[in-house]
Amino acid sequence: MIKSNLLELLLLPFKGADFKGGYHTEGDIVTVTLDGIDVNSLWDEFQATLDIYNAKRAQLIGLLTYPVTNLVETVPQVGDATFEEASEFGVPKSSRVTVDYFQLGYDFKWYDVANRFTWKYLADADARQIQAIHNKILEADQKLVFRKVMEAIFDNRNRSADIRTQTYNVYPIYNADGTVPPTYKGETFDGTHSHFVVSAGAQIDSGDLEDAYEHIAEHGFSIENGTTVVSMVNRAQAKEIRKFKAGAVNNNGVTANYDFIPAAGQPAIIIPNADGLLGERPPSQYKGFKVIGSYADVLIIEESYIPEGYMLTFGSGGAGNLQNLVGLREHANQAMRGLRLLPGNQQNYPLVESFYNRGFGTGIRQRGGAVVTQFKASGSYDIPTVYANGGGLV
Repeated sequence: MIKSNLLELLLLPFKGADFKGGYHTEGDIVTVTLDGIDVNSLWDEFQATLDIYNAKRAQLIGLLTYPVTNLVETVPQVGDATFEEASEFGVPKSSRVTVDYFQLGYDFKWYDVANRFTWKYLADADARQIQAIHNKILEADQKLVFRKVMEAIFDNRNRSADIRTQTYNVYPIYNADGTVPPTYKGETFDGTHSHFVVSAGAQIDSGDLEDAYEHIAEHGFSIENGTTVVSMVNRAQAKEIRKFKAGAVNNNGVTANYDFIPAAGQPAIIIPNADGLLGERPPSQYKGFKVIGSYADVLIIEESYIPEGYMLTFGSGGAGNLQNLVGLREHANQAMRGLRLLPGNQQNYPLVESFYNRGFGTGIRQRGGAVVTQFKASGSYDIPTVYANGGGLV
């Protein structure tokens, strides 16, 4: 459940002097707001806005997730098959392909918050005040879902979920937990393979971007395979990336192999002795996000929700695409999905008390589809405090 202090914060604007007391029967006489809006019509409006809200998920959530309703997904891990030279007898050997199955679990919890008004509040409030409270709860819901998606990415610990009395692992991206990634194009891995990387330098350098790209390309997430590779960074790291020049030494004594190319619409720059641009400038936006430029085949997006000192590099097929990193699990019953607005115990007048309710869970679907890089000189990976699983909302 959402923590009590968050509930207190959300409910503060519409508490009466004795919020914890009983229901006010006088509330039934309040049928219009101060500005003459039918209060019951506001209920219908809120239901309609929820339909729109649920259909248009936050951009970042859509970019990073794929909707699932299965309790557990069983993903086949198929090894490489090989051909042999045909013999004159025309009887080829049977291919002995090793097939393993990897079960991916998703957690699932219900979250809710109540919305209560006293009759005096409704008598004095206009429609804009009531709508503002409704919008604040929509914002809180978006923050909740967003946070849980980011926790699934930045927290390198395995979780577990109790699904029909059976315990299943809920995995992060590869974290050296003993899982051996499948062979891809002759590249083999072992159980120490991890996609939580410590850069060995306090500042980002061009090698960090190149290494992050190779880290997911070796699992098949590459531009050649139709995947768009994106690196999201905080503003502090974005300022450093803008300086990368092919052949020039940048942070940590690393020489860049490529130029940072500003996206269309970025601030103009003067390039001394320039012979012009070979190739095209990257697009100014990707799936609604502002692209500041590209480095090699990686689109660079400056995003303030990425903690300073970290970089998230991932392969994306677009909003809600099967290749996307995180499975966002919702209830198998379609009527139980999304953010729902339910009448409270005072059935005669739903706006006096109403409940906002959502059930969902997360789990990584593509363990090789992302890399989280932490920029520090040495040591092991630290989960950023803001996305440590179980913390407060952002």
